[in-house]
Amino acid sequence: MTRHGKNCTAGAVYTYHERKKDTEQSGFGSKNVRLGKDSVKDFDCCCLTLQPCREPVITPDGYLYDKEAILESLLHQKKEMARKLKAFEKQKRKEDDEKHELAVAMERSKVESFEKFEKRLTTKPSNAFKSGFTTGESSGTTSTSKKGKNLPSFWVPSLTPEARPDEAQKPDSKTRCPMSGKALRIKDLVPVKFSVVGGEDKSLITREVRYKCAVTHDALGNAVPCAVLKNTGNVVTMDCVENLIKKDMLCPFTGEKLKESDIIAIQRGGTGFAGSGVELNAKKNGPAMQV
Repeated sequence: MTRHGKNCTAGAVYTYHERKKDTEQSGFGSKNVRLGKDSVKDFDCCCLTLQPCREPVITPDGYLYDKEAILESLLHQKKEMARKLKAFEKQKRKEDDEKHELAVAMERSKVESFEKFEKRLTTKPSNAFKSGFTTGESSGTTSTSKKGKNLPSFWVPSLTPEARPDEAQKPDSKTRCPMSGKALRIKDLVPVKFSVVGGEDKSLITREVRYKCAVTHDALGNAVPCAVLKNTGNVVTMDCVENLIKKDMLCPFTGEKLKESDIIAIQRGGTGFAGSGVELNAKKNGPAMQV
């Protein structure tokens, strides 16, 4: 037996370390992994392409997109809605035709049953008080016919149920944000103007710090909460918003009066630190191993 307690194999208790080791080898149990900084997107990257935006726009909920990517997504949603609406209208016309055919068939069956009933009527006098053997026969035949009707052969091909295709649902008439799922229109998108650190440069994508606050010139990143001013599209830090802009609610660039809805907080990714405010734990549930 080894000296270390973790490698002890003669213990009477199934320890946490042994259970964890067996879980990793067998594949049972849930697995928790904390994601690093490389596993999340930067604050200035598009939520669809995950690349730095060439022409950034932001939604009222704070999700940043490349204009080309979000317009393509909204156009695809429009095409899907048109296709689903066409299938729904086709199915509705088919259902209406089936209902019409069923109503015509019911009317026809009513007429046929009425004609059969009319043919049964006779003008000859019938002996209604002679009900002996003939009545029994007729009742017997009726009971047997009823029994035959009540017990059909369910495996006969004409009596087997048919599997109908899935019913098409009426599609939603609104285009939605791919991230939040809320209704989104093209006119809701706000153009964003980032202030580049050190001027324009072609190798901007290789920089670790690319943009700065338009007012305080502080470096922007995933660790720095920032917001977009709706009237100008400039990006500022939330510290600037709380300490400078919200005192008078005036735009520092144009002097216009601002509202709370004019300040859009950018949804940012994580940083790898526990205090970043973003959940970076990935969990995968697996089958439980009972002891």
